[in-house]
Amino acid sequence: MKKYSLYGLIRNSFNHQENWPRVWRSLQPKVEYDVIIVGAGGHGLATAYYLAKEHGVTNVAVLEKGYVGGGSVGRNTTIVRSNYLWDETSYLYEMSMKLWEGLSQELNFNLMFSQRGVLNLFHNEQEKRDTARRVNSNRLNGIDAELLNTEQVKKLVPILNTSPDARYPVLGASLQRRGGTARHDAVAWGFARAADARGVDIIQNCEVTGIRIEGGQVTGVDTTRGIIKARKVAVAVAADTSTLASMAGLRLPIDTHPLQALVSEPIKPVMHTVVMSNAVHAYVSQTDKGELIIGAGIDHYNGFGMRGSYSIIEGTMEAVVDVFPIFSRLRLLRHWAGSVDICPDASPIISKTHVKGLYFNCGWGTGGFKATPGSGWVYAYTIARDQPHPLNEPFSIERFTTGYLIDEHGAAAVAH
Repeated sequence: MKKYSLYGLIRNSFNHQENWPRVWRSLQPKVEYDVIIVGAGGHGLATAYYLAKEHGVTNVAVLEKGYVGGGSVGRNTTIVRSNYLWDETSYLYEMSMKLWEGLSQELNFNLMFSQRGVLNLFHNEQEKRDTARRVNSNRLNGIDAELLNTEQVKKLVPILNTSPDARYPVLGASLQRRGGTARHDAVAWGFARAADARGVDIIQNCEVTGIRIEGGQVTGVDTTRGIIKARKVAVAVAADTSTLASMAGLRLPIDTHPLQALVSEPIKPVMHTVVMSNAVHAYVSQTDKGELIIGAGIDHYNGFGMRGSYSIIEGTMEAVVDVFPIFSRLRLLRHWAGSVDICPDASPIISKTHVKGLYFNCGWGTGGFKATPGSGWVYAYTIARDQPHPLNEPFSIERFTTGYLIDEHGAAAVAH
């Protein structure tokens, strides 16, 4: 009997193109599709998967100007949670959390989803009252949440600086035990593979340069590969959505900012949960490889580049060392940035538009990754039925004219 090594099997599988999933090759697009999704990140690929799975819409193309998972979905800090304040937001994120809990099994792909818990620290009495309010709101909405004192926080994270003499003394924290982390790019790969298996075309290196509209109805898009016709066009990109909107004569109330993150050299396991602090702006978790992954705030200027300012990283390092003094001797392994669109109320847009067949999913700011499956599920519903699901109905574009905003700046746990 012929014997095969594991290395040999892996090598042979990649040496034969017929063994590759179609997603890893840049397909030649068809002439016409039922739905075109712009953006092969987490939200776009999740939308394509749920269109096929839940609504039987398989004549779908996902267009990506770069490569699958090469944008913000591969540049985030991997945190998953649903402990938001307002009813509208908490319902959407909790629905997403429930999808996360079974997603690896559903997609038959290891997303490395780890429900290690998420702590949100508070450092003064006002923050304590705000946190207690959010914990009570979560409980009323059926979302797990606990309010911990300093001793309980120290027991969970012994390396945390809980000295009363600290610049920002830790007075306690909220805890969502079902929160945690997932591998960022694996989410894109998992949804891509599952959507591809259901007949969706995923076309890389295909940038949209125009949106075609005739008589108030979308008819397709112009791309770097030519014209592609479609009855519906759904935009799902993390940044520069305003440019795509302008192609259809729309003006969206969003700003685009660089958002930075970094990882340390790998060390032995010292953190078994996620720790976030809005006051000092530090949020830290440890990867399975041992690296500390640290998120920074958005840069205050508008920008579209994949880099940010040094001052933001410097401030983040000061915050991290203040909360975790033992990290002061660690070395920086790498850092990066991605651009994100942010709405004025720090809540997203998941909405149809006045142009028939045109939809937008954007403006997530720093909250996009944790919402990935839920966002894709409700967006697919909206596209397939041409009407919003009750979960995303409050996130329509019209809220900026009616004034019914969903102000989630406080629960975002970052400096928006």
